Amino acid sequence: MLSSIKSNVLTSPSKQLAMMYFRVAIVLFGAQLLMGLIAGLQFLYPGFLFNLFDFSVARMVHINALVVWMLYAMIGSVYLMLPDETGIQNPVAIGLGKLAFWVLTAAIAVVVLVYIFIQVGPGKASTIWLINEGREYLEAPRWADIGIVVVVLIFYANVFFTYMKGKKTGIMTVMVADLMALAGLYLAGMFFTDNISMDQYWWWWVIHLWVEATWEVFVGALAAYGLIRVINAKREIVEMWLWIEVLMLFGSGILGLGHHYFWIGTPEYWWEIGALFSALEPVPLVAMFVHVLYDWGKEQGHADATGGKSAIKNGPAMAWISINAFGNFLGAGIWGFFHTLPQVNIYTHGSQFTAAHGHLAFFGAYATILIGMMYLGIQDSYGIKRVKATFKSKMAMFLITFGVLGMTVALTIAGYEQVLVERAELGGGWQAFFTAQNLPWYVQAQIWREIMGLVTFVGFVYLVWDLVTIGKKEAAQEA
Repeated sequence: MLSSIKSNVLTSPSKQLAMMYFRVAIVLFGAQLLMGLIAGLQFLYPGFLFNLFDFSVARMVHINALVVWMLYAMIGSVYLMLPDETGIQNPVAIGLGKLAFWVLTAAIAVVVLVYIFIQVGPGKASTIWLINEGREYLEAPRWADIGIVVVVLIFYANVFFTYMKGKKTGIMTVMVADLMALAGLYLAGMFFTDNISMDQYWWWWVIHLWVEATWEVFVGALAAYGLIRVINAKREIVEMWLWIEVLMLFGSGILGLGHHYFWIGTPEYWWEIGALFSALEPVPLVAMFVHVLYDWGKEQGHADATGGKSAIKNGPAMAWISINAFGNFLGAGIWGFFHTLPQVNIYTHGSQFTAAHGHLAFFGAYATILIGMMYLGIQDSYGIKRVKATFKSKMAMFLITFGVLGMTVALTIAGYEQVLVERAELGGGWQAFFTAQNLPWYVQAQIWREIMGLVTFVGFVYLVWDLVTIGKKEAAQEA
């Protein structure tokens, strides 16, 4: 994938730009995993890199790299599907789109260097503008915040005007509407208020409503497009479930956000509303996938009449889409539901339960579908009719999935120990926190989290190796 810009057969400028976004995304994905390994090691050895690269900095880069690589891959996915869904190979302002890519990439590079080498600054307005804005998960300095908004506006304008000029499929209609909401919600985190409850209220609109509404709808649109590409799924089926998902997610996503509201002073009824509707969010995506597979297996899912070849056009992409459907349900739905039930959340809030849910939800709901889209990009780059899963593809899928599941289980055990000892038995005080952190269950869980993080990183190495080589291999075989 990293060399495909020089050797591809893409004639669509939109898809060429998509591959540029994918390449940066995969680099940032690797950076995210490396920072996670450093942060995990600092849980076990607090003195590791102390005063040089502290846990707070490693964690900050880890989380921000996660968000940014996914945004890169999301933009790349839209540019990849845009020509197929609209019929227009050259977006309205492709030159401006490429300029925005280079501006964004340069800005991200500067921000990361500031995070790593400067890290913190004095409590002045200049720190907010130039070093770190200080909000958890939204640490980008103000100048970068504004730059991101400008880049996203250019991206959205490019997609919107191309959509208006070309075909208007249901998938692209949902995507265009969702991108407006996705871009608009970011603005909620850009104004300052000295009222901490009000600040946290709007902060959660950015942090969690992105995830629980706009990102979930985005994933639904990608899954619908991917299933049509990979197995010739019926458009009417995927679009029907996509519209159902829009209705459920834009409603349940907003109401599901309520499971955070109690902690900033709102009434207790938000607990029940938030927990219930949060659990409903992954249901339409699973239903779409199951319905499509049932219909495909009944009518289309057989070997081709000529040559007995598999009806699946891209094996790795199909595998990652399958992992996405059920990983979303497990990580965002199941782990989210038992963690946000009000009777449980009073004890688990802010514990390692939160980290367990976050790791599995982000992987299952988003990383998986975005990796699948990268494989579709490889297929287009080399003009391959069919992509078969290789040994490296299978190792990447197994090791990454097994590693993330292992980290989730380990963090869940650590969270359980925190709840049992720190919260329930010792009352949740400052001393209780340190007592719980030094008990065997917690320490052993953190050791296994680090081991499983290494397993995930090895899987990532296999993934990159496969993305770099699979296109050339398949193209040579078809030739």
